[in-house]
Amino acid sequence: MKPKVFITRKIPENGIKMLKEHFEVEVWEDEHEIPREVLLEKVRDADALVTMLSERIDAEIFDAAPRLRIVANYAVGYDNIDVEEVTKRGIYVTNTPDVLTDATADFAWTLLLATARRLIDADKFTRSGEWKRKGIAWHPLMFLGYDVYGKTIGIVGFGRIGQAVAKRAKGFGMRILYNSRTRKPEVEKELNAEFRPLDELLAESDFVVLAVPLTRETYHMINEEGLKLMKKTAILVNIARGKVVNTEALVKALKEGWIAGAGLDVYEEEPYYHEELFSLDNVVLAPHIGSATYGAREGMAELVARNLIAFKNGEVPPTLVNREVLEVRKPGFH
Repeated sequence: MKPKVFITRKIPENGIKMLKEHFEVEVWEDEHEIPREVLLEKVRDADALVTMLSERIDAEIFDAAPRLRIVANYAVGYDNIDVEEVTKRGIYVTNTPDVLTDATADFAWTLLLATARRLIDADKFTRSGEWKRKGIAWHPLMFLGYDVYGKTIGIVGFGRIGQAVAKRAKGFGMRILYNSRTRKPEVEKELNAEFRPLDELLAESDFVVLAVPLTRETYHMINEEGLKLMKKTAILVNIARGKVVNTEALVKALKEGWIAGAGLDVYEEEPYYHEELFSLDNVVLAPHIGSATYGAREGMAELVARNLIAFKNGEVPPTLVNREVLEVRKPGFH
């Protein structure tokens, strides 16, 4: 009899096809997030669970799922999972790094350039017919933005995605500053990057890109004090997690001109609406689509499947998050 995997949202077909060769597969087909009470019911007979970052996976879920042995998170971040609790119970956790790195780094640059060059404003102006109505073909002061080439970029979080953002910055001839928990001398040489304490990075950068995981230490790490350190011409880009930034402080900074603009793909709650923030012209907004390319999402689906199949075969999953679990239980469903 095949072990059962429950998938909390429809993922690309390549991953589901791989899983069906080894598992009994059930997928939550609704576009909306699975209701908590339904999830609690579905996990009762699940041996494996594929989750999204929007689902809270905690003791209540584990209590309801006596057969559960592995949780495969369809994301790089796993702050939605109580890793300490899951490890204590001998349940494995995996994630999907690497396969979405380039897509997410590309999108950081999409937000950076769109904000710097006021692309959304210009699009609205053109699309609405206002350009035609105004009757001005070109003007020296129309939609002035900020130069990118040769400027200074500060990257907060210098893991896979942060480094990929830096590689792209080299092509723009930028000075690259970074901040992370540990210095990375080899990467510094490769990318000609300079380590800076966070306050110095914020003060020196023309563009600040956030690429850190959400932890106790990074919660609201960008606050009123930090935003006031930034240049008035600086732009903040967040592709990390929404709670890394204090939203009310950011609104104040954008309204009062402490910084020039922001590009956001993540928010303190998701889905999200903030009337004051969303009414501002100097912010570019996206609904958490950093990894939304066909290639990245299919790569994530394949990696989820590879992790679960390896575990079923008694092997350590390729991207195991909680390696301490190996001391609690061997991989496999026996």
